[in-house]
Amino acid sequence: MANDEHKCTMDKIISLCKRRGFVYQSSEIYGGQAGAWDYGPLGIDLKKNIQAAWWKEMTQLHDNVVGLDSAIFMHHTTWEASGHVAHFSDPMVDCKECRHRFRADQMDQELLKQRKCPDCGGELTEPREFNLMFKTHLGPVEDDQSIVYLRPETCQGIFVDFKNIVQSNRMKIPFGVAQTGKSFRNEIIFKNFIFRTCEFEQMEMEYFVKPGTDVAAFEEWRKQRWAFYLKYGIAENNLRWHHHEKLAHYAKDAYDIEYNYPIGFQEIEGVHNRTDFDLSQHSKFSGKDMSYIDQDDGNKKYIPYVIETSAGLNRNLLMFLCEAYEEQNVGASGEEDYRTVLHLDPRLAPVTVAVLPMMKKDGLAEIAKEIQHELKEDFVTDYDQSGTIGKRYRRQDEVGTPFCVTVDYQTKDDDTVTIRFRDSMEQIRVARKDLVVKLQENIRSYKHCGPEA
Repeated sequence: MANDEHKCTMDKIISLCKRRGFVYQSSEIYGGQAGAWDYGPLGIDLKKNIQAAWWKEMTQLHDNVVGLDSAIFMHHTTWEASGHVAHFSDPMVDCKECRHRFRADQMDQELLKQRKCPDCGGELTEPREFNLMFKTHLGPVEDDQSIVYLRPETCQGIFVDFKNIVQSNRMKIPFGVAQTGKSFRNEIIFKNFIFRTCEFEQMEMEYFVKPGTDVAAFEEWRKQRWAFYLKYGIAENNLRWHHHEKLAHYAKDAYDIEYNYPIGFQEIEGVHNRTDFDLSQHSKFSGKDMSYIDQDDGNKKYIPYVIETSAGLNRNLLMFLCEAYEEQNVGASGEEDYRTVLHLDPRLAPVTVAVLPMMKKDGLAEIAKEIQHELKEDFVTDYDQSGTIGKRYRRQDEVGTPFCVTVDYQTKDDDTVTIRFRDSMEQIRVARKDLVVKLQENIRSYKHCGPEA
């Protein structure tokens, strides 16, 4: 970046997301719904690609991790056993003057002691606990037996299905269960775009281990989860570990991976040692024995310990956008000519290759459409014939398309095309018949070239 004017800011990310179809405000035509966002055509593909990369990393590349998709609605006793009914709350205060609401634990503690609003100086209410779960009723009668909650996390579905998974898939300790899906939290305040919302998607894995081996497993998963972000292009100096001094009621140890957003370092993933708390609680509340019989250890019976990795998919998406964003001066001889470019890993980019005819006439557009059709089987493609070729390159750079294939008059003569690379803007000539292989080679050999690389 040349100067502060061209640095990545949250406002620039929000503007890009709306302008190019990554993220829209939910219910915008009615004034918007706080804490809710819609993912547009490019946003949903980027989100699915991040989720697919995580799923591959956690299941395909591990012989002992399987998947699950549990229901959002669960028996209400689930949340009593997990401790959410009693413990899942934040302290809240309101200003009696301006009506602004704050989390007491995130306020300046001196102002909190004085009971003064940080916005207007007015008097604050006493702190009161605010339960974060969405509560509703299932069925025609609203009584204590019909109470259900929208799940505030996906992991409890894994715990209540523990015995089913062991028996149906003949799983042996140590093993993991991975799950992605939506969770819901009635946050006191919503802020920072898609970072904190009432509806979000989690990518969680619960790894069941023999008691006594949990510390080693905990450290191993810390290493693996850190390496994942480096693999997909996050600069290591933009990541850090945060060790929890104050632990949750279920935890033996806990670390967060934090990313340096434009708003500062914030959590993107937690790695927790949950001990045997969850399975023990569900044994107690359900009356079902959740013990594991270890046939490799003389049929020893025990409640496994659990190492959890829990990442926010929406926060990951925001992180990858912030990391990839650059306003790059490509002007010659000291001139200023800035292009906005997203240096997304080709495995994550919502569009892999755009096919562009140099001109719409003389049959070039028809050839370009044919080539796009040929590429669709292997890549997510785009086709653009509107405007100058330079403007079309810039449009593709802005959404992170790593490769542009240009069809020109030479294509008609020798059946070759130009591949233009997003990061370097270099171009090479290749035979049309070799295009798929050449693109695949470049994806496999891709080296990250973002603003922090």
